[in-house]
Amino acid sequence: MQIEIWSIGKENESFIEEGVAHYLKKTQPWISVELVILQLPKKAATADVARAKQQEEELILKRLQPHHYLVLLDERGKMLSSVDWSKQMQNCMNQGVKTMVILIGGAFGVSDAVKARAKQTWSLSALVFPHQLVRLMVAEQVYRAFSILNNSPYHHV
Repeated sequence: MQIEIWSIGKENESFIEEGVAHYLKKTQPWISVELVILQLPKKAATADVARAKQQEEELILKRLQPHHYLVLLDERGKMLSSVDWSKQMQNCMNQGVKTMVILIGGAFGVSDAVKARAKQTWSLSALVFPHQLVRLMVAEQVYRAFSILNNSPYHHV
């Protein structure tokens, strides 16, 4: 299995990029993880929420392939512990999932069509975070999940 973290928005600030790269590198011995930034063209930017979600939907669904197992991150999703993340990833590997896609949607959430394609919806917290920070948090949680699965001392119970 491989993991792709998809995020709508602009490129990372350098301090976020450094942190994401740090965790993705630490995860390499166990699994391939890639961060994919999905940017709308500047001319497509709009203040119309419905239009923005529609444009993001087109971008996401165009990229989504049949072998992708889509996990949507949403504040209304299922709250999972780090151990639960590791169990979900193990379950996906056991089921033969080729690519798990963890989607960080746009500022206004995602469309119903994208929600319908998600196999699972998870929540990181009841709090709302900036997208760039969520990218770093997801990279760390993926590393933590695989450290749990591989009995690394990183995660303490």
